[in-house]
Amino acid sequence: MPTEPDTGYDPELGRKFVFVTGGVMSGLGKGITAASTGRLLSNAGFDVTAVKIDPYLNVDAGTMNPYQHGEVYVLKDGGEVDLDLGNYERFLGTDMTFDHNVTTGKTYKHVIEKERAGDYLGNTVQIIPHITDDIKRRIREAAEGTDICLIEVGGTVGDIEGMPYLEALRQFAHEEDEDDVLFAHVTLVPYSKNGEQKTKPTQHSVKELRSIGLQPDIVVGRCEDRLEPKTKEKIALFGDVPTEAVFSNPDVEDIYHVPLMVEDEGLDEYVMDRLNIADEALPEDERDSRWRELVTRERTGEIDVALVGKYALEDAYMSIHEALKHAGIHQEVDVNVLWVDADEMRDRHTERLREADAIVVPGGFGSRGAEGKIEAIRYARENDVPFLGLCLGFQMAVVEYARNVLGLEGAHSAEIDEDTPHPVIDLLPEQYDLEDLGGTMRLGAHTTDIQEGTLAHRVYDDDACTERHRHRYEVTPEYIDDLEAGDLTFSGRAGNRMEIVELDDHPYFLGTQFHPEFRSRPDRASPPFVGLVEATLEQVDAEQEVEA
Repeated sequence: MPTEPDTGYDPELGRKFVFVTGGVMSGLGKGITAASTGRLLSNAGFDVTAVKIDPYLNVDAGTMNPYQHGEVYVLKDGGEVDLDLGNYERFLGTDMTFDHNVTTGKTYKHVIEKERAGDYLGNTVQIIPHITDDIKRRIREAAEGTDICLIEVGGTVGDIEGMPYLEALRQFAHEEDEDDVLFAHVTLVPYSKNGEQKTKPTQHSVKELRSIGLQPDIVVGRCEDRLEPKTKEKIALFGDVPTEAVFSNPDVEDIYHVPLMVEDEGLDEYVMDRLNIADEALPEDERDSRWRELVTRERTGEIDVALVGKYALEDAYMSIHEALKHAGIHQEVDVNVLWVDADEMRDRHTERLREADAIVVPGGFGSRGAEGKIEAIRYARENDVPFLGLCLGFQMAVVEYARNVLGLEGAHSAEIDEDTPHPVIDLLPEQYDLEDLGGTMRLGAHTTDIQEGTLAHRVYDDDACTERHRHRYEVTPEYIDDLEAGDLTFSGRAGNRMEIVELDDHPYFLGTQFHPEFRSRPDRASPPFVGLVEATLEQVDAEQEVEA
């Protein structure tokens, strides 16, 4: 195996690499396709990890508007990354690090800092080899200690931002043994008005990829239905791949069924054959089948949960949607999410709360929608509706209680109202002197101590929990005694920081300063979400008995 020149890497870091590119349009689901394949490879006994390449100039996703890029997903080490990393963690069942997300901003920043330090010894610093070498280094280091590394290249082939990455992949394939690298290209196969599957967009996309020097080993067609045999043959002919290397990835009702579809297509077996590892895989009857058992588990009922937020975009709250789904799997019920616009709730959306069996108020930043969230929390508190508040939802629960129970008129968060007479939520002390916004919040996994005999203790069934954080503000210490004088309790603390709030004599009222949704998995549902669904089911059952 050739050694990369002047890098100092161990060429044996990571054994097999699967590069996934996309064509025709973004948002096709190449990440889900890659994650699903990875799930099956993991079921077959291989240690699988993933890398997401984002060609944008941002160093990380932390300062990006959810409307542009969906939610900001937080990793255990505090990395603020693209939401696709969340899908990889959920599908692969692994905890990733900031090293598993490669961005143009991160790469260029590192290379420029090395140039300023004189590390290049007077050489002219260029895209090739310095940027491409850094990209390859990051991929190899992220793959260290695993059997297979999946690398998803964001965007579509032909985007100018992605060109250095595709060049780096071309070099990567040249430096590795042929059976250690596989290229999978995911494209759109649309229908014509007369119902014919059209391959021309895929043909052009593969042609663009080949013009860069990359030949796909596999083509995956995203379509409403399975690809017809003649469609596969045409893609194979013009894409210069065997017909058996063209796979369907049709629409399914639930993304967790994609691994089942990929398995039915035989994509995982083809990948193992192509990478020459089929003989090392577990026999089919010994492979892990828990995923199939989980996602096909029969549901015995359903509940409606109102999600009160300000972004009318499911991707902005993807991890919350998934955590509710995981809790539903755990409790064997379907969880339907009702969108409630916090900014317009007073005028048009209060009725949505009355339709819901439970209420979730998610995190967020800024003043827009804050009053609507406070009203939703008040509704949940006064009407005994099961409630879960996350980060800002936790903080607004404290504000609502201070205003409407303690009578602290004008109480608020200093983030939203700098002139509030009662800043029950205020800036973390270490945040006062910061100038940069990116990567400076309280981020990543932190441990919370949980008080015995509380709802939080019953939910976690433990004296402590470790969850991921993303916030600049906290409960103001000077108000804690007044807040806890009644039926409000801070049942989780990290030193002098309040982490979990709950109310006595309520079916389920829980707020967390942290984001438990980021650690939720289909086979390891988040305790606060499981508790919410369980309490909701108990309340629904009780109401139905009364009506009967």
